[in-house]
Amino acid sequence: MSDMARHIRLSDPEATAALARRLAMHLRPGDTLLLSGPIGAGKTHFARALITARLDAPEDIPSPTFTLVQTYDTAAGEIWHADLYRLSDSSELVELGLTDAFETAICLVEWPDRLGPLAPAHALRIEFSPEGSEDARIATLGWSGPRWALVLEEVTAE
Repeated sequence: MSDMARHIRLSDPEATAALARRLAMHLRPGDTLLLSGPIGAGKTHFARALITARLDAPEDIPSPTFTLVQTYDTAAGEIWHADLYRLSDSSELVELGLTDAFETAICLVEWPDRLGPLAPAHALRIEFSPEGSEDARIATLGWSGPRWALVLEEVTAE
């Protein structure tokens, strides 16, 4: 199946968080979001908003820049938030359990280029690019397969 893409203009950080919250309600274990873009593009902001939307009770959501992975228990299942910026070797991903989590948890992966061939083919790719004003972004969402097209149709209609 060919790759599909959709571009969404996010006017400010709240628009980024709103997209994350809407998408969060459609995610299930086995779903992976690959979040890319330059430093400061909004990857972690998006991930925090998404995780917060799925938590039963509010909690601090630190960036996993130094720990590589943070996990959260939710009613929808476990959420894994990975920041691979400091990853030195992709074999560490197997040791961390991230490759297993791709099948059993909702996974959010920042700096997914570090995954190399371990990136799940079924993932939703979201690239954040600065656009126009300081706070505006373009989110380019890419996917293969029918699931994400259906989810995004619902998310963008909300």
